[in-house]
Amino acid sequence: MTLVSGFEKIVRQQEPLAERTWLRLGGPAEFFAEPNSVDELAALVRRCRNEDVPIRLLGGGSNILVRDEGVGGMVVSLTSPAFSQIRIAGNRVTAGGGVKLAHAISETVRAGLAGLEPLVGIPGTVGGALHGNSGSRAGDIGQWACRATVMTRAGDIVHRNREDLVFAYRQSSLDELVILSGEFQLEQDDPAQLTKRMQKQWIVKKAGQPLSHQNVACVFKNPRGMSAGMLIEQAGLKGTRVGGVEVSQRHANFIVAGDGASSQDVLRLIDLIRSRVAERLGVELETEMEIW
Repeated sequence: MTLVSGFEKIVRQQEPLAERTWLRLGGPAEFFAEPNSVDELAALVRRCRNEDVPIRLLGGGSNILVRDEGVGGMVVSLTSPAFSQIRIAGNRVTAGGGVKLAHAISETVRAGLAGLEPLVGIPGTVGGALHGNSGSRAGDIGQWACRATVMTRAGDIVHRNREDLVFAYRQSSLDELVILSGEFQLEQDDPAQLTKRMQKQWIVKKAGQPLSHQNVACVFKNPRGMSAGMLIEQAGLKGTRVGGVEVSQRHANFIVAGDGASSQDVLRLIDLIRSRVAERLGVELETEMEIW
């Protein structure tokens, strides 16, 4: 039996990944799957485990750099409607791991529920946001999470209650293979006022970031009490270019990939930024972006 036996309808080989990431860079996935149900996903996860095939989950692709040579093993994407449901009951919201964060925010704002709107403008999915505890100065997603349903690397489904969840800056205890859904306890508010706040935050956020048509990624975590963007700017690196990739002129913690760029260019630029900031300012920057 081969790895894909029985999964021919959902698994493709040598699937290009570049267009599925915000940087639009990198090679293909050896195997790529889009399961249609939780049961199908569990069966695939168990097959990969039995065959010793590494498996990764691709969410919105906003914080992923795929290497030029591509990715070995199985890459799974939760694009099916089975992973993209939103349910609202009173102040409690349940969102599938594949739900776009922007969609979850707009649905809760429309329902007059406050809490997630400070995350407006943050890309990606609810699952990815919970895994990395996405946030802004006004708060993070973890403070509203009260439950999560996850799938382990053995294909088992486990429920994590609030007392099991630990959230810190850009990290969480949700490190299982898949976050199937998250539940949030939000606060009632006036939808019109919420919409105004959300629009204001959106305008402020977008004013300081690269243009939406550019292929970009946010690279580094903010060191405690400091801004990675400000440190990179103080090190004189705004606009610095390696190959087809440069540090954004609008916000120095973003890199922009232009024509002819490669993932290797990004890796070299990351190394240059880290060494220059450490040398000039004595601060070690830690990447926020995942490198596959």
